[in-house]
Amino acid sequence: MVVTLNDSILNPLGFSLDLPPLPQPRPLLLVGHGTRDPEGRQAFLDFAQAYYQLDACRPIFPCFLELTEPSIFEVLSQCAAAGYRELSVLPVLLFAARHNKFDVTNELDRARRAFPQLRYHYGRHYGIAPEILTLWRSRLEQLDAPEFNPQGIGREDTVLLVVGRGSSDPDANGDVFKLARMLWEGSGYKTVEVCFIGITHPRLPVGFTRANFYQPRRIIVLPHFMFTGALVKKIYRLTAAAQAAYPDVEFVNLPEIGLHPQLFYLTRQREIETHTGQVAMNCETCKFRLVAGHGHHHHHPHDHEHHSHSHDHGAHHHPHGSSVDLDHLPSYHQRIWQVP
Repeated sequence: MVVTLNDSILNPLGFSLDLPPLPQPRPLLLVGHGTRDPEGRQAFLDFAQAYYQLDACRPIFPCFLELTEPSIFEVLSQCAAAGYRELSVLPVLLFAARHNKFDVTNELDRARRAFPQLRYHYGRHYGIAPEILTLWRSRLEQLDAPEFNPQGIGREDTVLLVVGRGSSDPDANGDVFKLARMLWEGSGYKTVEVCFIGITHPRLPVGFTRANFYQPRRIIVLPHFMFTGALVKKIYRLTAAAQAAYPDVEFVNLPEIGLHPQLFYLTRQREIETHTGQVAMNCETCKFRLVAGHGHHHHHPHDHEHHSHSHDHGAHHHPHGSSVDLDHLPSYHQRIWQVP
């Protein structure tokens, strides 16, 4: 039987946080990826509302890059009509892939042309931050408690399976492996395996096969996602199918990050960075920079007014079209380092 932990158990909403103060009460635009799943959309809106309630010194405007409303352009048009002149902008994204590097900033550039009075201070993604590692380690420690581990299965008989979203940016995919390795180091688990739910490889069914190669008594499935949605729910369905295929192994589904205190702390840090001008991204292994063949870095200065990304950017979406079959591994290898 699959053990699926309820998010409300691991994320009690009664916490109070003492966040560091903002240098000034500048309005904040929170940009989510977007999902067609109503529950996932609402989870992001709940996050934005909870973050505002922790500090109501400035307005917070949630919006989405794609798949649902309101869009970035729609919200910025409302901000312009309301008379705002400056906004901090945070991409609520775990890794620095194409969406963060180009898609969000292109939308900001489009809005700047329509509303030249607006000035943006663009933040960076969340990344492999200490807060994220602390969050997952605390969750894993809770799984050792008898209420979540009634059989008393030790970590030496447990495989940790980290599931990422998957990206067309190899740099972002590599960060998932780095995150998984840092969680495993010193943990006592038999091993850690990494897989993805879409776009890249190995996919989740292969992850289950690899995890069971070590003949564990327990497999902990860790979905490295901010909020729930169609993909997180797909992970749970596939885990149930794996449980049926491996009845002698206990499968445990961790919930997505959700409204966790560490996420709010990290969001505040990223917001403060937009005030202090300390935002920079390490792009040494970014395929967009490498393919361009020059020293372009995705450095986001304090003033977004003169910063455009459109020169390296093609279609808005990942290359999901007929030109490449992302499910076909040889085709994937041939195309992944190309810039669409």
